[in-house]
Amino acid sequence: MSDSAPDLLQRKIIHIDMDAFFASVEQRDFPELRGKPVAVGGSAKRGVVAAASYEARKYGVRSAMPSVTAKRRCPDLIFVKHRFEVYREVSQQIRAIFRMHSDLVEPLSLDEAYIDVTEDKMGIGNATRIAEMIRAEIRKQTGLTASAGVSYNKFIAKIASDQNKPDGICVIKPHQGADFVAQLPVRRFFGVGPKTAERMAKLNIHTGADLREQSQEFLRQHFGKSAGYLFRASRGVDHREVRAHRIRKSVGGERTYSDDLVSDTDLQDALEHIIDIVWNSIEKCEARGRTVTLKAKYADFRQVTRSQSVDHYVADKNEFARLGRDLLASIMPVENGVRLLGLTLGSLEGAEAVEEESGAVEQQAFDF
Repeated sequence: MSDSAPDLLQRKIIHIDMDAFFASVEQRDFPELRGKPVAVGGSAKRGVVAAASYEARKYGVRSAMPSVTAKRRCPDLIFVKHRFEVYREVSQQIRAIFRMHSDLVEPLSLDEAYIDVTEDKMGIGNATRIAEMIRAEIRKQTGLTASAGVSYNKFIAKIASDQNKPDGICVIKPHQGADFVAQLPVRRFFGVGPKTAERMAKLNIHTGADLREQSQEFLRQHFGKSAGYLFRASRGVDHREVRAHRIRKSVGGERTYSDDLVSDTDLQDALEHIIDIVWNSIEKCEARGRTVTLKAKYADFRQVTRSQSVDHYVADKNEFARLGRDLLASIMPVENGVRLLGLTLGSLEGAEAVEEESGAVEQQAFDF
């Protein structure tokens, strides 16, 4: 089957995404926080926001935002310490609800997952009804709300779950997929960050429809190894299966700076920000790893990596930070500026590659 052909893999896939999960748990457990702008993690003076309530988001407060910026945008913002042990407990409750309907559950983090209900365990046969049942049961058991995307592949289901947040559902049937993707801004495509979106804008590519007009050769020329994914996604095609035992190979983050970092102090401050962001991701994904890797790209685009492994799983944020700082110290002082800095936790427990594409199956008519 060619990549330009209609997607024949019309599974029934639900993507569930909890609404402002960490912040909503805090507002549930502490009534005095309800209806108020809440940020989980960080403080008024340092650190980064791990999660923000919808009341805070109205002011432009977002996860991974420096706390100082968040406080400036929302002077009444209330910072609360995260309680990951509570979030994990609630997450387990939610996953048990998913598994009532299917064994094909692929968690992406504590607060979101894919569920393949092509053959649902209760024999309901309607993916939309199953998604509504899941959302109702989550509310009943946890007092929290969830949004759902229902579609025939993972790419569209995930985007759909964000369409009607909070506490909403969006269903995109197979015959609607291509048109749905066509009207999306390119920034909604997974992997298209601000820099890539800016490059696309210069090429007059603003929407999925614009992207779909480009040939694979053109996309390969301008976007390299992402070309195949962009070509298929712009047509509403995604052959990836929901994998019940999907395990990450690493968890990390990096940042490109508009002004090159030159002084030791600037580099150290930048690393502390990255440590906060990456550790939030590590805890959210429940990752356990033994290797910390630092990546730095210099102003002349030379790139260096430094890694350090330990004989045990990195115990906590303090150990992760210490290893990261040691790695940064090993490349200082820098000869010229650093334009990109990143930190990753690898050698994860049971790590394996999982992003393979499956073959085609016979097209079927499904009740969505």
